[in-house]
This record gives sequence, structure tokens and C-alpha cells, in this order.
Amino acid sequence: MALNNTYDLRLPQQETIVGAGVQLLVLAFLGSAIGMGPAGWLTGLAFAIATWAVLNRALRRTQPRSFGPANRVTLGRAILVGGVTALVADSFQSSPPVTLLVGLTAVALILDGVDGKVARRTGTSSALGARFDMEVDAFLILVLSVYVSMSLGPWVLLIGTMRYAFVAAARVAPWLNAPLPPSMARKTVAALQGIVLLVAGAGVLPYEVTAGTVLLALASLVWSFGRDISWLRRAAA
Repeated sequence: MALNNTYDLRLPQQETIVGAGVQLLVLAFLGSAIGMGPAGWLTGLAFAIATWAVLNRALRRTQPRSFGPANRVTLGRAILVGGVTALVADSFQSSPPVTLLVGLTAVALILDGVDGKVARRTGTSSALGARFDMEVDAFLILVLSVYVSMSLGPWVLLIGTMRYAFVAAARVAPWLNAPLPPSMARKTVAALQGIVLLVAGAGVLPYEVTAGTVLLALASLVWSFGRDISWLRRAAA
């Protein structure tokens, strides 16, 4: 029986290896297309290794029978996010191709609405898939906030770091780990962050309009987190 479980676990792990390989191909494409420098390469490789390691650790812990179609979509999004991460890291040394950066980000954001639908339609929803999806979303927002902060100022980093600050606070205050009720407002605010940062990064709007829009997005995020924290505090009382 143990041998069968070991064999079953190898199948989803093989898919993460394929994902890491595709990530390397994406980095190779970016390197040849734009002449990406060492910062972009090293950051992209670090992202690929970290994603593979964390995902395999989660697979060993949960031991799913298969990786699942929805997780494949999320893994594809993670590969795109790895490309965006490499481009943003490279932008500290040279101006990135904005069209390519925006294109990769746009596809990653569009696919954000696909993996959940695939999971529900195929009956493959899982805690691992939901967490994988959330972490990819959070990291993309963090990377985009870093990129936009270079033109608007460090205050934009609050958008990307707020979720990680919440996770850190939950280690000190365990009541923050309690499950939250479903909320369309929360989902809308979360989706808004990516869209606003994408538009801001594209540089298609005047500076004042861009800064104002990003500030409104930050305000909505503060409101959303504040509302959830208040609900959790009442529930823990």
C-alpha cells in the first residue's frame, strides 16, 4: 500500500518538474528577446526554484492522487508571474519592454478567473489549489507594486505587502487565522488591485490620474482588510 501511495505522489510531482522546465524556457525566451541581464536571470531562476520547492512540499503534505486540471492552469499562471518577476528585476538596470510586461501580466490576470471555474466544473477543488491560487495572486500583486513604486513612490508597496503583513500578524494573533465568510466585495477589491497596477505600469494615463487611481485602489484594500479584521475580532470575542 505504501508503494502505491509513493507511486501516486510521483505523478503530480512530475508536473511541477515540467512547470519548472517551462519556466526556464520562458526565461530563455526573455533573455534572447530583450537581452535580460543578470538580475532578471537570477531573480527568475530563484522564483522557479522556490515555486518548485514550495509546491512539492505542499504535495508531500497533502498527497493528492493527481495534480488536477485547475492546478495546471494555476501553474501556468505562476510561470507567467515568474516571467513578470524577472522583467521587473531587470528593470532596475534597464527599461523593460512595457508591452511584453503588460502582456504577460494581462494573461496572468485573465487566467485568474479560469482556474477556479475549471476546479468547480471538474470537481477538483481542494485546499491546496485554493492556497496555490491565492499565493500566485499575492506574489503578482507584490511584484507589480514594486514596479509601479519606481514611478509613483514607495507608498505603492503597501498594496503588495499588506497581505503578507496580515499573515505575519496572524502568527502573533492566531484569531486572525479563523476562516472568513465568502464576500464578493473582498474578491472585487482583490481583483481591482491587479487591474489598477497593470494600467499604472502600462503608463497610458497621466501621472496625476495614475497616482489617484492607485491611491483609491490602496484605500479600498485598507477598507477590505479592516472590515475582515473587525469581523474576525468580533467572532473571536
